[in-house]
Amino acid sequence: MTSQTAPNGTVPTPDQIRQAPKVLLHDHLDGGLRPGTVVELARETGYSDLPETDPDKLGIWFHEAADSGSLERYLETFRHTVGVMQTREALVRVARECAEDLAEDGVVYAEVRYAPEQHLEGGLSLEEVVEAVNEGFRQGERLARENGRRIRVGALLTAMRHAARALEIAELANRYRDAGVVGFDIAGAEAGYPPTRHLDAFEYLKRENNHFTIHAGEAFGLPSIWQALQWCGADRLGHGVRIIDDIEVREDGSVALGRLASYVRDKRIPLELCPSSNLQTGAASSYAEHPIGLLHRLHFRATVNTDNRLMSHTTMSQEFEHLVDAFGYTLDDLQWFTVNAMKSAFIPFDERLAMINDVLKPGYAQLKSEWLFRQAVSTSGSAEAEG
Repeated sequence: MTSQTAPNGTVPTPDQIRQAPKVLLHDHLDGGLRPGTVVELARETGYSDLPETDPDKLGIWFHEAADSGSLERYLETFRHTVGVMQTREALVRVARECAEDLAEDGVVYAEVRYAPEQHLEGGLSLEEVVEAVNEGFRQGERLARENGRRIRVGALLTAMRHAARALEIAELANRYRDAGVVGFDIAGAEAGYPPTRHLDAFEYLKRENNHFTIHAGEAFGLPSIWQALQWCGADRLGHGVRIIDDIEVREDGSVALGRLASYVRDKRIPLELCPSSNLQTGAASSYAEHPIGLLHRLHFRATVNTDNRLMSHTTMSQEFEHLVDAFGYTLDDLQWFTVNAMKSAFIPFDERLAMINDVLKPGYAQLKSEWLFRQAVSTSGSAEAEG
């Protein structure tokens, strides 16, 4: 059943969405801290630049400061989260809480990215940063399991596109590829910092048969996407929402894809779409007008992601709720997005397949069967009342 033909009543409830197994490919570690943790870490580490020291007020400040319509202003908020993530203990805690929070929201697989080069001010080495974050993820997985939740978290090591350490971080990602790191990424302001500046890193990763995604097509347009794919060889597009610029919707409702959009769809290149974040940075004006609706209808390899849970004041469940409200999506649609994400994960094929067949499909089947059972009971009750 598709969202276009779904009758009233098949739209999932917030509780069903929360219960549904979810897969997250685009989430920033330094964009997902609990406000209370930021306040406590600032106190413990001596960081004195927070705009608010009350956790509730600080959470509101992050959301409002990021809600400017500008990617550059959005990125400024990270000065404070990165500022309190400069010790081993802080990194372990933030990573542990990240895994716990995602698991509590029903995420069963996540790839969480961060830039090791941004966490060296307290004297840590790049290796110590990676090992601390990996330890935190493992702790969070164990705690989630003890609380009846299952989650697997892989790390993506990010290089900052305005800096000159991409090859070094790519080599770091390759060294830890069998110890919790599943791939590589570049991030930061797109304008003026094309991905081709880091070709040596991408060429190295390709020679090593390693995986990488590239932030592209968020604030900048089609040239960023084209370079990420055709010059750099990205496996996935971080955001990629501006591929919509190469799709024409005619007055009669017919759709024409340009060469680049056709290539992205034909090659099944995953789009790491982040609806709430896109609204904040000006890439879309509303959920109802977000390109994900058209991309879903045209069967692009679209996935749904949080980007920065603190700055966007969001969760995976809330992202799905917004899309359900905007497009009338059903559990089948949410399963489609989720399977797309699992197919696109940077873990081995057999492990992805096992997650799809043993976790995702049974999870959604159970939710749908519960809905059908309730419908049958409701219908039976109505019939008895009429009789």
